[in-house]
Amino acid sequence: MADTHIAGAIEAILMVVDEPVAPADIAAALDVPEPEVVAALHALRDEYADPDRPRGFELREVESRWRVYSSRLYADAVGAFIVEGQSARLSQAALETLAVVAYRQPVTRGQVSQVRGVNVDSVMKTLSARGLVTEVGEVGGALQYGTTTEFLERIGMASLDDLPELAPYLPELADVDGEGR
Repeated sequence: MADTHIAGAIEAILMVVDEPVAPADIAAALDVPEPEVVAALHALRDEYADPDRPRGFELREVESRWRVYSSRLYADAVGAFIVEGQSARLSQAALETLAVVAYRQPVTRGQVSQVRGVNVDSVMKTLSARGLVTEVGEVGGALQYGTTTEFLERIGMASLDDLPELAPYLPELADVDGEGR
């Protein structure tokens, strides 16, 4: 399959996926070696990111999976279009709870409540319903939670390693785990 045909086929697949797709899945669908798909994905990402020709979309990799997203350059326009008349923002309590989960995962509801100093049951249900947190295990009979790929997609990060360090903002946390996370 010619390189331009592979790129076109990948674009077509990326236009119909509901969630990020692994290069191996694309390679299997196109019957081409995975390294060729990965090379084409990188080339497409770079082409779409050309600053001389800004586009309304970008190709991003999240946890080794790929998807087309609206460009961050036009986030305000997209937000105004989608949210017009709706309140899709998270409450302060939900943002605080989500931050605790993101930085401390895997974490139980009880542990999150302890950090926040309030009951977080309803907030955790909201975050779970929005696809931002999910059950990731169990310890001592309590469910453990972690963030989802959807969370990473919405904040525009490829992995949890991209989360900013907390230590510079909260010096008392620097000794918690030696990393400030």
